[in-house]
Amino acid sequence: MKMRSIRTVVLMIALLIGAGAVAQQQPVRTPLWAHGAPGFEDRAAIPELTGDYWTKRVNNPGITAFLPPRANATGTAIVVVPGGGHRLLVTTTEGDDVGRWLAHRGIAAFVVRYRLFREEGSPYTLEDARADVERAVRSVRARAGDYAIDPHRIGIWGFSAGGELARMTTLSPPVPARGTPDAIDALSARPDFAILEFPGPLHAAEHVTAESPPLLLGAANDDACCSAPTIDLLQAYRQAGASAEIHLYAAGGHAFNLGEDTPLVSLQHWPQVVLDWLSDRGLLGRPAPVFTPK
Repeated sequence: MKMRSIRTVVLMIALLIGAGAVAQQQPVRTPLWAHGAPGFEDRAAIPELTGDYWTKRVNNPGITAFLPPRANATGTAIVVVPGGGHRLLVTTTEGDDVGRWLAHRGIAAFVVRYRLFREEGSPYTLEDARADVERAVRSVRARAGDYAIDPHRIGIWGFSAGGELARMTTLSPPVPARGTPDAIDALSARPDFAILEFPGPLHAAEHVTAESPPLLLGAANDDACCSAPTIDLLQAYRQAGASAEIHLYAAGGHAFNLGEDTPLVSLQHWPQVVLDWLSDRGLLGRPAPVFTPK
């Protein structure tokens, strides 16, 4: 075979391998219930509304999976819960962007599209939104083998209103299943660790003990909405002897997310804080990669 032909074959193989690697990482959305949310099956086909950064009118809740290549997978998974005041979902900077960021670092990410109980005309309640997030954790746990993750290394990362739901999922008793429970409903909805970023003040009855899931908290002190609830939750963990770490920044306001749009260097390094915290708990399977802010 001529040298040029050999090079052509090698190039084609490389392109095919590369295409397979990219295809493996394409996000896939899966409904949380096969026929729609229990009690609201007739609304499952109503289309969502989307804008440049938001999603509204969620009637068929689901998760979008962002999976790392198997060769880079750590075996850890994180359910990502976007914020938006329960009126919309910030599905870019608090959702899909975070999912891609995690997958690039070997962590399987699952971004939740949950129902919005404060959206105008919504028929849903807070309990419905909670049920969606709990179902998301259970669904990831049910398919741990398919996703190449450890079912005991499934965490949650919530932003603002999503942080409220993540907090309830972590620390409050689960809401009763609507309709006929299935095999997924029998699994635990409690995450194994939690990251709450500027979580809002809304919460349900909770019981913090020394065995509560490890917690990482991040907020800015000048966030009028959400710095006080963050500090209060830290105090509850301290009193119970549970594992918690807080990063309370002097400034930054609300919704600094991954620090991509702030001039404050300390907030730009928040993603490194997340990686270091995960690494300290053995959830990366290797030392945390150094994150370089934009």
